[in-house]
Amino acid sequence: MAVSDPIADMLTMIRNASSAGLPVVKLKNSNFKYAIAKVLKQEGFIGDYSLTSAKNESIKTLNIYIKFDEENKPVIRKITKLSKPGRRLYVSYRNMERVRNGLGLTIVSTSQGVISDKSAREKKVGGELICSVL
Repeated sequence: MAVSDPIADMLTMIRNASSAGLPVVKLKNSNFKYAIAKVLKQEGFIGDYSLTSAKNESIKTLNIYIKFDEENKPVIRKITKLSKPGRRLYVSYRNMERVRNGLGLTIVSTSQGVISDKSAREKKVGGELICSVL
């Protein structure tokens, strides 16, 4: 039986586009993917994101613009999925580990929405670990 994980596909497409030097990634939109893109933008790992739709289509496209530094290297060096369909990882805010001592980011799905690990610690909420970005 085939298992589909759209979030893992999204992260793989971002990883591949940034390593290939592509400026934009186009994905099928969902509220969860949009929330992840919003957190990546807030934390400065992507340049921007936008939603577009064709005239006759009800499905919107999420465009994620990859951010590059002064040396034309991608800002996202490594992006990994932590929680998988067969093994979900839940953690309280007290046990959230920092990625590279605060240089990286962990995206967490909480009862207050999809937020960064830093925001989760400030709000004192735990949740499911989605991915880590460095």
